[in-house]
Amino acid sequence: MELNKKVKIKMVILASDHAGFKLKEIIKKFLIKKRNKVLDLGTKNTKSVDYPDYAHLLSKKMKKSTNKLGILICGSGTGMAMTANKHRNIRAALCYNIRTTKLSRKHNNANVMTLGARLINKNIALKCVNTFLNTDFDFGRHLKRIKKI
Repeated sequence: MELNKKVKIKMVILASDHAGFKLKEIIKKFLIKKRNKVLDLGTKNTKSVDYPDYAHLLSKKMKKSTNKLGILICGSGTGMAMTANKHRNIRAALCYNIRTTKLSRKHNNANVMTLGARLINKNIALKCVNTFLNTDFDFGRHLKRIKKI
């Protein structure tokens, strides 16, 4: 995502492992209801899979456009964040409440949020998703810091 200007988000890319599947489906319905364009990369059920496969897949899809945000969901959210952040220009933030979500966008210009399905309430998760999509980067003093990542 380009750092120097505000970008209108045209698509939200979702992916999860087996632990995050049910929450991913809830979030997908929420996003569609809010008229967001959604690309669901899987997983398609609760059969055990390896979370890094989905974090890498989403991160590669994110590189092809500057107007996308990503949401990754696993049991804790940590593994997805660690994996996604291995990719250039991905700034994945583990979000567990509205404040951390808002700051991840305002101060860190996060373009991927990760959620821990085993650790977050469904209603809080949906509020975090809404916050993530509707919070802009503050630029200013934060821009020079982001460029150092």
